Amino acid sequence: MASTANHTMGMEFYLTPFSEDQELQLAHGFLFLLIYLVALVGNLLIIVLVTVDQCLHTPMYFFLKNLSLLDACLVSVTVPNFIVSSLCHRSTISFSGCVSQVLLVTQFAGTELFVLTAMSYDRYVAICHPLHYDVIMNRGLCVQMVAVSWFLGGIFGVLYSAGTFSLSFCGSRKLPQFFCDVPSLLKISCSKSHVTIDVSVVIGVTFGLSCVLSIGFSYVYIFKTVTRMPSSQGRSRAFSTCTPHLIVVTTFIVTGVTAYLKPVPESPHPVDFLVSVLYSVMPPSLNPVIYSLRNKDVKASLWKIYGNCATALFPSPEAPKRVGQESGSQAAPRLQVPRTRKTLRSTLSL
Repeated sequence: MASTANHTMGMEFYLTPFSEDQELQLAHGFLFLLIYLVALVGNLLIIVLVTVDQCLHTPMYFFLKNLSLLDACLVSVTVPNFIVSSLCHRSTISFSGCVSQVLLVTQFAGTELFVLTAMSYDRYVAICHPLHYDVIMNRGLCVQMVAVSWFLGGIFGVLYSAGTFSLSFCGSRKLPQFFCDVPSLLKISCSKSHVTIDVSVVIGVTFGLSCVLSIGFSYVYIFKTVTRMPSSQGRSRAFSTCTPHLIVVTTFIVTGVTAYLKPVPESPHPVDFLVSVLYSVMPPSLNPVIYSLRNKDVKASLWKIYGNCATALFPSPEAPKRVGQESGSQAAPRLQVPRTRKTLRSTLSL
């Protein structure tokens, strides 16, 4: 029994590269390195802005900071390993590394879906019940919603990873994917029964549909309220606060559903790789762009911090030195201009 466990822990999986050509692998590695740095810097920038700027200490930006943290974590689970594999021409991943990828990807993706649901509720309260917004969306409730989101995401991560790796992998260990995910591992498993993973999938789908329905109902009430607003400026402002969140939700759900519900091929086609890239890289990379380009508060905070940094790095120049003053000597005292006739006469008599 111990030897079987040691054999399992020492087992490796083989990932499928985008191309067998080493030059193309290098190009893919540098391309994904650029995308990863852009996504990481964008999300970290939003985290810093929301943390530093007191004007952004509101429930909406509190959820946005957690969303950026999740995006930075999600893109850091799979992309760095792919970059290293492409640059080193290595297509293997250890058993523990594969377990970590399945656990963390499921946890961060599940948590992000719950946080997006909490953000939709925040927008619903802000637009449909603006007079009670501060009372309903208090700090305690926001912290509880985020904590529950992380807790539920962790549970799903443990369920999916435990259910997946309780299966047997006695045949080929080549995954038709560039990172470890549940559908690819089920494809190469030789176990006939998938009871544990099937139960996990049912639970995950149930909660996922609950989140999607909650978001849908929130926006139904939001759109009803917005269309009844008498002011066109109020309608425009309400739509501007909801549009980024709606774009992020749609991108995340559509790419996730497409990636996980499509059949897993024996040999992946470039389209299959494209779908996986869109799911794992596109939402974390686009979310900071969507929120920063369409959000006046974020742009104002960015320019404020940029201006403070510029002032600190490049202070205003000192007054020019008097003619004949040697460099390195102390500054000459200023000549006090007399302000009264009496002071003027005394000064002239000197």
